[in-house]
Amino acid sequence: MHNHNHSHSDNSASKRIGWAFFLNVVFTIIEFIGGWLTNSTAIMADAVHDLGDSLSIGTAWGLNKLSEKEATNTFSYGYRRFSLLGALINGLVLTTGSIWILFEAIPRLSAPEMPQVEGMLLLSIFGIAVNGFAAYKLSEGNSLNERILNWHLLEDVLGWVAVLIVSIVLMFKPWPILDPILSIGFTLFILFNVVRNLKETLLLFLQATPDAKQMEEVRKVLKSNSYVADIHHFHIWSLDGEHSVMTAHVELKQDVSVSQLRTLKDEFRQGLDEFDFVHTTIEIEFANEDCRDE
Repeated sequence: MHNHNHSHSDNSASKRIGWAFFLNVVFTIIEFIGGWLTNSTAIMADAVHDLGDSLSIGTAWGLNKLSEKEATNTFSYGYRRFSLLGALINGLVLTTGSIWILFEAIPRLSAPEMPQVEGMLLLSIFGIAVNGFAAYKLSEGNSLNERILNWHLLEDVLGWVAVLIVSIVLMFKPWPILDPILSIGFTLFILFNVVRNLKETLLLFLQATPDAKQMEEVRKVLKSNSYVADIHHFHIWSLDGEHSVMTAHVELKQDVSVSQLRTLKDEFRQGLDEFDFVHTTIEIEFANEDCRDE
């Protein structure tokens, strides 16, 4: 019964993410065309932002489908690690797009061009409606993917509110410099988040420890048992930034009976439950036993 409900929940999440993806892709295409027709770098900058969100939503959608597949001989840990590849691709695309927007927007500070204000206004209203509806669809879900993507879409809504305000101001005041200033602001905000996420993604790719504090807490749990002399070959790494794996060699102070070994394993299991690892591997080394990995 539990497995059936879980599958149904995954399918519902996939449908909601699919809706958000479709809406975002269609609107991003309209946005690039609209930015070109209105001569607005602010709209083009937000189009790059929406392109990044479309890639993120598309990646999440694909991964939601992939996560339903069983582990294979080729991918023995399953398919979660594909999310890191998706995050890396998204980051590179967004960085390239953001640099292009800066090259377009910065020269306009010295020679600003008046955008087509009515077009900006209409696009901003359309943008608020589309992104608001997509955020509403995702707000019905409870999955981590949906919650994260919902925040992205709410950021888009706020971005379009800023474009709406600037377009209204430009209707009454001929201040064309507001357009490149807004686009540079959007772009720097995107780059700040992209660089931060790229750094985290690269560290996870290189199998850096995801949480040094957690590593020390796990070490204390393993060494707290009276039978344990020391631990080594102790590793924690993350499959996708959310799900972690732990391995360790535990060296015992003395030889133990089978029943004592069973008790030891039960205590390890209970102590590690709070960390919610997707995989744990603990090798027990008896007193004076040579480590086979040395």
